[in-house]
Amino acid sequence: MTRSFKEKLGEGGYGSVFKGKLHSGHHVAVKLLDKLKGNDQDFINEVASIRRIHHANVTKLILFCVERSKQDLVYDFMSNGSLDKIIFSEENTNTLGWKKMFDFVLGVARGIDYLHQGCEMQILHFDIKPHNILLDENFIPKVSDFGLAKLYSVDDSFVSLTAARGTIGYIALELIYKNLGGISYKADVYSFGMLLMEMIGRRKNDIEFGEVSDDEKVMVRKMIITTFWCIQLLPTNRPSMGKVLKMLETDVELFEMPPKPFYQLPLQTSMEVHSGKNLNDETSSLLETITNDQF
Repeated sequence: MTRSFKEKLGEGGYGSVFKGKLHSGHHVAVKLLDKLKGNDQDFINEVASIRRIHHANVTKLILFCVERSKQDLVYDFMSNGSLDKIIFSEENTNTLGWKKMFDFVLGVARGIDYLHQGCEMQILHFDIKPHNILLDENFIPKVSDFGLAKLYSVDDSFVSLTAARGTIGYIALELIYKNLGGISYKADVYSFGMLLMEMIGRRKNDIEFGEVSDDEKVMVRKMIITTFWCIQLLPTNRPSMGKVLKMLETDVELFEMPPKPFYQLPLQTSMEVHSGKNLNDETSSLLETITNDQF
């Protein structure tokens, strides 16, 4: 299928991904799990989670293979790579504007909302970040990589974890500081907010706001306000993904302004948790953006 793993697409925390082709000619991405980096539970998590999923904004598992110590997952090939290559690449700054970014945001939000309440089981992803958002040939975003996912009954308000999971910079703070509240789907909401902040911050640096149309300014304002609701310090103050979608799809003038997300969190702690990212400076900058005359 991969012609002896000839074309490597990337490498993640638990293995490598290679391009392949089925006998039918259909292109696929083959994820070869590294037994030294991961474990059987990561493989079980991914298969158990994604086999239940059928949604336009979530990657589709075609098949999986277990042979002795080898574990492989085969997905549809996403020809436009991952979102991080779009928002962090200077080469793409002039080709994808705010409208396309807003479409990405809506697609990812719909995918996560489906995971939370569209299946017979509640699926918490725990690793929402630009690297795990893949883009197909039509630039439709799809949530991927369910190695850290957990399945829970839709009736469970909170979930139990023996250890924090996720990527530093996107991980919800309640997974680290237990006194902030119980762990729930709000952890994915927080990670989604951090993803939004990355998208907005990068585009803010690359595109002059004077070049943006009035419609695009409305989209940006929606994204920024939604970001601050999603990254509220206390999980109880964050909206569900269903409410996030309603916010993004409603009139921005009806939005209620959120409080500053980290007003209760010391600057040093915030920076330590997010691996050197000074979120207080970044959130202050974005808050200033939506309160100035441009928006």
